Amino acid sequence: MLFFGILMVVPFIWMISTSFKTPSEVFQYPIKWIPADFKWDHHVKVWTGENSFVHYYLNSLKVSIISTAGATFLSAFAAYGFARIYFKGRNALFMIYLSMMMVPPQVLFVPKFLMFDWAGIYNTHLALILPGLFTIFGVFMMRQFFLSVPYEISESAFIDGAGHFRIFFQLVLPLAKPALATLAIIDFSWHWNDYENALVFLIDDSLYTVPLGLQNFILENTVDYNGMMAAATAGIIPMIIVFLLGQRFIVQGISNTAVKG
Repeated sequence: MLFFGILMVVPFIWMISTSFKTPSEVFQYPIKWIPADFKWDHHVKVWTGENSFVHYYLNSLKVSIISTAGATFLSAFAAYGFARIYFKGRNALFMIYLSMMMVPPQVLFVPKFLMFDWAGIYNTHLALILPGLFTIFGVFMMRQFFLSVPYEISESAFIDGAGHFRIFFQLVLPLAKPALATLAIIDFSWHWNDYENALVFLIDDSLYTVPLGLQNFILENTVDYNGMMAAATAGIIPMIIVFLLGQRFIVQGISNTAVKG
């Protein structure tokens, strides 16, 4: 595990190292992991250059935070219905819902494009936020967690006169903090790194997110690898912060959601 861990870290070390190198040192072999002279110019250019990364950052934060918050709540809300409320055809409906995970997202680009154009939200952040509010994986994950919560908790609350809304918000949801944190980290990561949807549904440069902003370093005849690696290094900072804030919940949330199938 230590070997594979180091193997996965190596590209990140190369990325950070390259962001401080000169262009002539990028493809130098053998690789110089520590530059002879650290160049901060590329990092400064990312934030203060002609195509500043500031508005790309703000756009990505806007889309990612709103989508993650909405998806986490709605996933928990729907999962509670599938896990704790009995109604005819519940399991069959859930299996149909779950089967949609087998549909490749690329197949939906054309229908979504036509629908967004008709609704007037094409080339706006709503084209990324609204679909991002619904995640099949999130519903599945939260349902697995709710199935592990003892039914006696709900039954005792029903006896005391509580309804489903009160049970959900005051009893079940507080118990689901590990699963909610795990889902939030996974969902934030997906939205922050989403390239395809942003590429298809956004046209104006002012609306671009971080993954699209990296294209500015691909020039007509060459690629500014130093600038791209500096921008990519800056791009992983929010992911690191989110992970550090929620890391203690990850293992606990994954283990809890795997109790029942």
